[in-house]
Amino acid sequence: MITEAASSLFARLAPAGYHIALRIGFAFPLEDVNHLSDAWVQHYTTHRFVLTDPVLRWNYANIGTKRWSEIDISNDSNDVIGQAKQFGMNFGAAVSVSSGTQSGQRSFGMFARRDREFLDEELLSLFEGVRQLHDQMSPPQNLTDAELQAVRMLRDGMRLKQIAHELDISEGAVKQRLKNAKGKLGANTSVQAASLAENYGLI
Repeated sequence: MITEAASSLFARLAPAGYHIALRIGFAFPLEDVNHLSDAWVQHYTTHRFVLTDPVLRWNYANIGTKRWSEIDISNDSNDVIGQAKQFGMNFGAAVSVSSGTQSGQRSFGMFARRDREFLDEELLSLFEGVRQLHDQMSPPQNLTDAELQAVRMLRDGMRLKQIAHELDISEGAVKQRLKNAKGKLGANTSVQAASLAENYGLI
């Protein structure tokens, strides 16, 4: 979850709004925080800018920071950055961080101002803010193969009795593995544990 300190930092440095996507797996982030104007979000969604957004493209292809004014817009057929200015986002910054692990999870942020370009030190602060949130949401490393196997089978729709039969263990042993996994993942239910494990790229 995004911390109060991070929210304060982002709001101070990006008074025209920001969007954070944390721990993006195959397609969706583990957490998504959107503090852009409702009018811009509606305009962006209605015109399907996600398909041509050069800032989003940069965030998926790079690690580090970049001012919007420095991003290649040759493929920006919808003039997304230009249209953003009509909503008060005259200057912007893109920030992208990655775990550098096999799962390839990354987190990114888009930040906007009305008044001026982001300073170098502000870009560094934004990068550190996103990186810290990314690291705080890193997956637990202490789940056993047996626990992950039980969670994976549950995710695939198998019932406790089926899992126990397949693994040739008791239902009580399956329940214990799922209980352990829930605790390590910070989940309230086994279904939530399976969802978190999948989003983390553990299964």
